Amino acid sequence: MAARDDDEQLTAPVGPVVSSAHLANSSLPALSEIEFALTMANHAFQRWTVRCMAAAGGPAMSPLEVLIVHLVNHRERPKTLSDICLVLNIEDTHLASYAIKKLVEHGMVRTGRSGKEKTIAITEEGVRLCRRYGEVREALVVQAARQLGHDPADLSRIAAVLRALSGAYDQAARAAASL
Repeated sequence: MAARDDDEQLTAPVGPVVSSAHLANSSLPALSEIEFALTMANHAFQRWTVRCMAAAGGPAMSPLEVLIVHLVNHRERPKTLSDICLVLNIEDTHLASYAIKKLVEHGMVRTGRSGKEKTIAITEEGVRLCRRYGEVREALVVQAARQLGHDPADLSRIAAVLRALSGAYDQAARAAASL
């Protein structure tokens, strides 16, 4: 009898892969699949960024610090705190301020002024570290992703969908705050 039950379990449909079946029981269960995938991807990505930065020879950094140092290095021009928070969709500016303070202490970025605004610029050490991070990323993640055979155009479409969904979640967050 037990063997038959095991066989039935192996052939039973699995259903959507979610972390919260009660939320998947909705008019759009696929959204719960996306949410679970985002959760898994977010944690994996944060773990990766921290370990890649360490492998590149950087100091111990938080995932947010890694994102900020790359953003400040982006296009080789200083950023303001509001630029950083806007681009990275950070609501709590004190989190970004603290990360920037730590990056200054590590010598990765420096602060300055443009008129009345405080600016954050990359240092030579920060540029060097971002370059090395890129080399490690190319060797470990980019090559692995290429071996999976994903069409780059598909990856771009997935990114566009995720950006659009982030807008829907932001709008829903504003609506929920008014309830």
